[in-house]
Formats: sequence, structure tokens, C-alpha cells
Amino acid sequence: MMPFPGGIEANANATLLFSFVAAVIYAFALDMPPKWTRTAAKTLAVGSLAVLAAMQGGPLPLVAALGLSAVGDAFLSRDGEKAFLGGLASFLAGHIAYVALFLQAGGGLGLLSAESWRGAIALAMAAFSIVMLAALWRRVGPQLRIPVAVYVAAILVMGISALTTDKVWVIAGAVLFIASDGLLATERFLLAAISPHRVWMRHAVWVLYYAAQLAITLGFLLGVAG
Repeated sequence: MMPFPGGIEANANATLLFSFVAAVIYAFALDMPPKWTRTAAKTLAVGSLAVLAAMQGGPLPLVAALGLSAVGDAFLSRDGEKAFLGGLASFLAGHIAYVALFLQAGGGLGLLSAESWRGAIALAMAAFSIVMLAALWRRVGPQLRIPVAVYVAAILVMGISALTTDKVWVIAGAVLFIASDGLLATERFLLAAISPHRVWMRHAVWVLYYAAQLAITLGFLLGVAG
């Protein structure tokens, strides 16, 4: 059973399948040296979700957030500080688009106090972000501290704004996104270079990240509410 009307030959279902296949290909290519083929697989995984959102008439901020994330993926598939900063800037812009989307679709910040489970998750997100930022502040170079702090603040606001929606998949996606970024920061900046945990963490980062983008996309396109 396909999520969108029609069989696998329908454009929406075919695009979703293409996105998933690209994500699987990148998962297997993740430990290979940076190549344009690996960059293409990583970029197309989420880039195809942006195309899907546009095809299905999804909200413009959703299309923009996915498109900007795909650009960020292209940057982060390469090595070097410039590529990292390019990815950071792209994802920052993507999170701003997500914040606009979630606040537009949500019921207001009052929900965080009206429903205790939302407030509890928001507090957990805030505590996690503060701990992560404190750990990173000591480990990243001075030139990266402000960009990293701004990014951490942006993804926290993204997560809290997702909690104002009634879409359970969107909330789950935001939580997965924060978990993925936390693992990515840990693997990149906090682990020793020879740590055996780097291999599984890189794969976990990708799985959590792609699942996050997929959940948010389908949460809006299929109207999955809590």
C-alpha cells in the first residue's frame, strides 16, 4: 500500500521511493572517501522530498526548508571547515523556514503550558541544547563558537515550535532532528579521532536525520495529526 493515491508508478509515490533509495545508497557509501557520487546520493535523498512537497502542493516553507537542507547536505558531504560552515548556514536557514511553517500551522505557544507533555518535551529539548552547547564551547575553535551557538539556538526554537502543532509525525521529526544533530556534534567535535564509536554514530546520524525529514514531510503532506 502506497502513501499517496495510485500505485508505485504514480509520480508522488515514485518520487518518495526514489528519495528512500537515495538515502539507502548514501548509508552504504557513508564511509567511503568524499566523491561527487556520494554527494549526489546524499543531496537527492532530501532534495527529492522537496520535489515531492512541491508536487503535492505542500506549504512553501516546507519546500524551502527541505531544499535548504538538501543544499546543506551537499556541503556536509565534503570535507573542510568551509564546507562545514556552508552546511551550517544552509541548515540554519532551513530551520528558520521550519519555524515559520510550524508556527503558522500550530496553535500557539500557550499549548506548551496547557498540555504538560508538550512542556516536558520542550524543557528536555532546552536542557539537552544547553548541555550540548556547553560541551561544544570548550571544544570548537573560537571562530566556530558563535556560529555553533546560533545554530543550537535555532534548532531549539525549531523543536519548540514543532510542539505547537497537532501533528504527531512533525513533533517526532523535530525530536529526531535534534537527536541527529546532537550525535553529529558529538562525533565531529567531542569524540577522540580514533574512537571506535565513530562508525556507528555516523550511520545513526544519517538514519535519524533522514527519518526526521521524512516524518516532517509526510506529517504535512498526509495530514497526520496527534
